[in-house]
Amino acid sequence: MHSMKSAYSSDINKCVRCGSCKALCPTYAEDPVEMRGARGRLTLLQGLFDGRTSPSKLLNQHINSCILCGACNRSCPLGIDLMEALYHGRSVLKKSNRMGAVLRALTKLSIAWPDMAYKAARMAQKSVLPALARMGVMPAIPELPESPLRAADQVFKTQRKKRGRVAIFTGCSVNYIYPHFGESLIHVLHRLDYEVILPKGETCCGSPLRSLGLEDEAVEQAKRNHGVFSRLKVEAILSLCPTCTMTLKHEYPKMIGKGLDRAMDISTFFIDKLDHTDMIQKKAFFHNPCHLQFGLGVSKEPKEIIKRAGVELVGPEQSACCGFGGLFCMSNKQLSADLLESRGETIASSGADTVITSCPGCIMQLSRTVTDRPVIHLIELIEDAFYFRGEEQKLLF
Repeated sequence: MHSMKSAYSSDINKCVRCGSCKALCPTYAEDPVEMRGARGRLTLLQGLFDGRTSPSKLLNQHINSCILCGACNRSCPLGIDLMEALYHGRSVLKKSNRMGAVLRALTKLSIAWPDMAYKAARMAQKSVLPALARMGVMPAIPELPESPLRAADQVFKTQRKKRGRVAIFTGCSVNYIYPHFGESLIHVLHRLDYEVILPKGETCCGSPLRSLGLEDEAVEQAKRNHGVFSRLKVEAILSLCPTCTMTLKHEYPKMIGKGLDRAMDISTFFIDKLDHTDMIQKKAFFHNPCHLQFGLGVSKEPKEIIKRAGVELVGPEQSACCGFGGLFCMSNKQLSADLLESRGETIASSGADTVITSCPGCIMQLSRTVTDRPVIHLIELIEDAFYFRGEEQKLLF
């Protein structure tokens, strides 16, 4: 415990209990109990790291009720890294968290053998998975595609003069659940004359493991990915998942002492490469993923790209959490459902023709309640609006 105290207590002890971290905390907004908010969890962690509080079932419940959105980090005037404190708090508590033992085991197995897990899920998607969803054991997932996006070491060369070279970090959800998002990204990059590489050896970014307190396992994933992507001579490392991008760029330095600085969100990469077009005269609701706005500090770029496509943005300016949070939607089912219900009501009253977001996890979550209009990824809009002019347009709206 001493090492934990030396590493994190000094940072946590800077807290003056101002409560700024609670202002944007989505779990506190749904359940306004002090220990379900960022400040309350920080107090509990302070006791844990100082040795004044012992692991318990209740302590586990409070620390694991955080969705890890990162809003508290952005709002803390003293710059306390609450996210890192929570990750390491969960690492300390994992042995006492018996309720999470099965989820930890399944996550470790799936990440160690992802292709096998994908094939097993494909076999079970017509019977076992729907039954588990009906029982409330796990949320319903979209029908899995016939094959993942990533195969071996893949290089997609451009037919014209090469403008540059980029790598794609596919991430688990895009690779196994939404490969067509990756195909759209490759298509757009080709239209911009970029050579695209999907390198062999990519593995999970490690974020799901960290969220479960499996720090050592997450560090191993970070080392593997850094070894693969740091060697590439590319202009950028693009991901369609803000969580992956945030982890590669900002969390790897904390985990292994070095990050992938060229990792960036697609809106940051494309913002100066897309002209205005009035291709799509519709109204859209933009759902800004938590890790995009809080983890990466990106909010203006995707909105500007949407407007350039001729789309009118409707709904409130301030975004809110949809309640997905990766494995949070399985470990905190009711809280996740409450956050989703609140977000769904906001979308329903917006008058939007479609919902646009930049996170595959948010798409999976929002699609559970938004069933009367499309929920699409920003890359689909970019492909549709900017690179199908004069061709048969896709029916996204």
